[in-house]
Amino acid sequence: MDGILNIFSYVGWVLLAIMILVFVHELGHFLLAKLFKMRVEKFSVGFPPKVIGKKVGETEYVLGLTPLGGYVKIVGMVDESMDAETMYSEPQPWEFRSKPVWQRILVIVAGVVFNMILAAAVFISLKATYGEAYVPNLGNVAVADSSIAWEMGLRSGDELLAINGRPVNERAGLETVERALIESPLVVQVRRDGGVQEFSGPSDMITRLNRAEGRLGLSWDPPVIGQVTEGSPAAAIGLMPGDVILSIGADSIAYWTDITSTLTDFEGGDVAIRFRRPDSVAVSPPGATSLGAGPGGTNYQTIVTPDDDGSRHVLGVRQLVRVREYDFLPAVSAGLSDTWTNTRVIASSLKRVFTGQENFRENVGGPIMIAKVTKEAADAGAPFFWNIVAMLSITLAIINILPIPALDGGHLVFLIYEGIVRREPSLKVRMVMQQIGMVLLLVFMVFVIFNDILKL
Repeated sequence: MDGILNIFSYVGWVLLAIMILVFVHELGHFLLAKLFKMRVEKFSVGFPPKVIGKKVGETEYVLGLTPLGGYVKIVGMVDESMDAETMYSEPQPWEFRSKPVWQRILVIVAGVVFNMILAAAVFISLKATYGEAYVPNLGNVAVADSSIAWEMGLRSGDELLAINGRPVNERAGLETVERALIESPLVVQVRRDGGVQEFSGPSDMITRLNRAEGRLGLSWDPPVIGQVTEGSPAAAIGLMPGDVILSIGADSIAYWTDITSTLTDFEGGDVAIRFRRPDSVAVSPPGATSLGAGPGGTNYQTIVTPDDDGSRHVLGVRQLVRVREYDFLPAVSAGLSDTWTNTRVIASSLKRVFTGQENFRENVGGPIMIAKVTKEAADAGAPFFWNIVAMLSITLAIINILPIPALDGGHLVFLIYEGIVRREPSLKVRMVMQQIGMVLLLVFMVFVIFNDILKL
């Protein structure tokens, strides 16, 4: 029963995301068609069979059972329905084909534009509502063994100076993977043993990141305490915000996630914990043994008894996270910047995948992988879900503008051709190309679904 409910949870979240994206995309086509006095016969979210439908005026509004897309049926346009019956009669003033080329181009690109507007609106809203939370880069980095960063030549203790020529700041960790996707190769400049060295990343960075579950292995995830829960084991031994956890038992702690994994495997009872208190904090922890001065503070050791919360043991500490808050106008600027950066990331990623620079099968995901990512984002909270919606909206816009028959980009190619030569391509050519495009899309969909199953 739990498994069935879990499946419905996956389906529910991805359906919500897809419905939002499709509705906004088709709304763009619909509103521009209405603006230019074109007759719209049907506005469908989802493909047939029809679940419900209601005709208002000249347009039937439909909810389809197949939630993998939607369409707006504009009279006088060869579209997904393959209905060319009206195309053999004289053009009427309200038909798509009777309007100037520039109006038809605007109708075609409106779906893509609306998807981009949706993404920008989401990013702006997230910045204005939640601000920007980040784990600060506090100096020397930690490098995981056998990670991408390790294979590049980076080592723990390196002082990060620049990424692709850009000087870093305490928020540099947020941009690293994005820059790695946009620019090839990734070049990291560090200071080591008093000298400056540069290291380059692999050319197939996206594939490598996918295999590493998105982890570059270069940590701006320091085990620095940002908050101590009152009455917790951490409070009992005198841990304070700013303390750096060095080890728990025999396990060294380099990342904040090391704390979670160590306590997950912990079997209970007392355990020794070592931590560093910054020199700026003059208070000594009660009952702790001083191990002497270390870089940036004094090291201490004491005994702690972690609590069992039912799934793992906990100390009662939270990571140091800083939040940058935005007023409305700065939120607009930051949201638009996020939209532009993510558009470049996604476009560059698709280019690298489809030109063979990256492994195609490993980097292409279909409905199953989208459902998995969307469910995980929804479980993490509303900001994560809406961030995924914005990213999917940008992806949908980019894919739709590609010059492939049956997509908006395919229609756009025909319209550009007509605008240049002052003559429409023949109806037969358009119908054949539309059919070829639909077949290619169906084959591609079957491939990505099968590929998703294999990857799972």
